[in-house]
Amino acid sequence: MASDGFRPLDEKYLLEYIKSTPDLAEKLGNRFDDLQIKEVGDGNLNFVYIVVGPAGSFVIKQALPYIRCIGESWPMAKERAYFEARTLREHRRLCPDHTPEVYHFDHKMCLIGMRYIEPPHIILRKGLIAGNEYPLLAEHISDYMAKTLFFTSLLYLTTTEHKRAVAEFCGNVELCRLTEQVIFSDPYKVSQYNHWTSPYLDSDAEAVRQDNTLKLEVAELKSKFCERTQALIHGDLHTGSVMVTSNSTQVIDPEFAFYAPMGFDIGAFIGNLILAYFAQDGHANEGNDRKAYKLWILKTIEETWNLFHKKFTALWDEHKDGPGEVYLPEIYNNAELQLLVKQKYMKDLFHDSLGYGAAKMIRRIVGVAHVEDFESITEPEKRATCERQALNFAKTLLKERRKFESISEVTSAMQQLQS
Repeated sequence: MASDGFRPLDEKYLLEYIKSTPDLAEKLGNRFDDLQIKEVGDGNLNFVYIVVGPAGSFVIKQALPYIRCIGESWPMAKERAYFEARTLREHRRLCPDHTPEVYHFDHKMCLIGMRYIEPPHIILRKGLIAGNEYPLLAEHISDYMAKTLFFTSLLYLTTTEHKRAVAEFCGNVELCRLTEQVIFSDPYKVSQYNHWTSPYLDSDAEAVRQDNTLKLEVAELKSKFCERTQALIHGDLHTGSVMVTSNSTQVIDPEFAFYAPMGFDIGAFIGNLILAYFAQDGHANEGNDRKAYKLWILKTIEETWNLFHKKFTALWDEHKDGPGEVYLPEIYNNAELQLLVKQKYMKDLFHDSLGYGAAKMIRRIVGVAHVEDFESITEPEKRATCERQALNFAKTLLKERRKFESISEVTSAMQQLQS
């Protein structure tokens, strides 16, 4: 065992660990005879074990000291597990309906024990590839984003509380640096980890690297991401970090959590829905042209932003005389001024969200880590056609985001690109 108390898990050691950890053993009714233990960590960074017994279940997630999908050549601070556990607990306090419960956290082992989000829940991304509709998705995810972002911002917190929280999460610096590199830097230069559907997108990737206007806009977004501590964001809120059924939505994996622009979370989710939209033609077949499903995705994109806007501003109204120190009631002391402040704030947040969403889309097509929405399209030429449409739309959205007044203008532009 390492001198700091860290030891990578395997199934045998995990069983010993569970037996010696009361928080976990009790969740299984202290029954260990018929346990099923399965390693399911198909992500880029961690070990993930599902543990199911006759009397209970949970998930064990352990952070490794390197990026799992690349290996020990790319070290990574395993202490990120602390920030994930801390964020899960904070977000569950603010939005218990859509955040899984943490049962146990071991700082030395960088290990979290949490609720097993059982079948029929599946990863949202897989559901989108399969063409499943989730009628409550926009309602649920907008609720999660409105509550977690509002209550960790200066619209609700005092500056003292906010600075204390910012200081704590500054410790998650390595995962922030990874975000900065893979989203705002690597796609715009030659990087050993970049890849794309070659040779079909070779010229498209080169065009991204030569686009001065695109680089200026990305520089602005990167600067804001690094400098603006607006709220405690999830940090990686894509469709692979959400588990769903037709009536349940659970947000997982906030290990990239950090105080940063709210639009980064909102944009990540909407940007991944846009990727799913452009991937649909690659999954269409004679039995299902996916046209009706594409309309459902467009509707979900619109509802996600519109419901978020409604819920976020309702929280603002409800707490306008609360402890938040950014807009003091003695200064913003009339209805007209309060409305103007709110309109400007939400307009800026909308344009931030579009920009970050577009940046996330670009990196998923010409950067290091791609999305299954496209990767599961087996014919390279067909896949590249879908990716090119998404990439072209993302470039337009990034460069011209301030021209969009509403989310319906965004979805109209998406449809026009394919008409």
